[in-house]
Amino acid sequence: MRRCVAAVVLLLAGCAYPAAHPPAPPGAAVTVHINPGNIRRLAGDLPQGYEVTVVSELTTPPTTWGLAARSLAIPGRCAALADPAGGHGQSAQGISGSGAGGIVYAMVVAVPAGPVTLDQSSLALCRQWNMTGGRATARIHLVDAPHVDAAETLGMASEIITWVEGGNEIASRATTFTAYLGDYYAFTTLISDPGAPHPGLTPRFAADLLVKTVSALRS
Repeated sequence: MRRCVAAVVLLLAGCAYPAAHPPAPPGAAVTVHINPGNIRRLAGDLPQGYEVTVVSELTTPPTTWGLAARSLAIPGRCAALADPAGGHGQSAQGISGSGAGGIVYAMVVAVPAGPVTLDQSSLALCRQWNMTGGRATARIHLVDAPHVDAAETLGMASEIITWVEGGNEIASRATTFTAYLGDYYAFTTLISDPGAPHPGLTPRFAADLLVKTVSALRS
């Protein structure tokens, strides 16, 4: 049984997982077929009362954090963890939902130049890094990711500052979990407002949603 521990700094309490999961060992059953349209089924897994929207434009983890499509990562090689397709993703499909607990995304992105894989050599270098794009900057660190059969997974937590008119700042937090699925990658993101009056969804919700997302895509 997986051991639950306290959530890392900047995250709400949740159940922990190994930070990055390798693929299943040789001989394990691997499902290669992905049906991107099935991601719309996830609308039923969002909290009751959430307003759900279908997302069809190209969306990456950094854009869900509020960064511009082409953002600068420091160190530069860490950008591949935030966007596995390196800016070459196509045919993104997914849903977003908003409610009292925060904003949730579940997305799948096609990568014709794939397959996409998790750069294991970047994990040690990119335990913490920064990204800046448009009027927003994010401080990112790796967190525990959920296990998905026959797929590598990655977890990231971001503390985001967005500058608005008048020189004011808006602070938000994001938890993103990614699964590497050959010529596709899927991810879920939970955006929360640290000052919100209502209890937010936990990172565990976004982690479980990734597992459900991959299951739906493979079915």
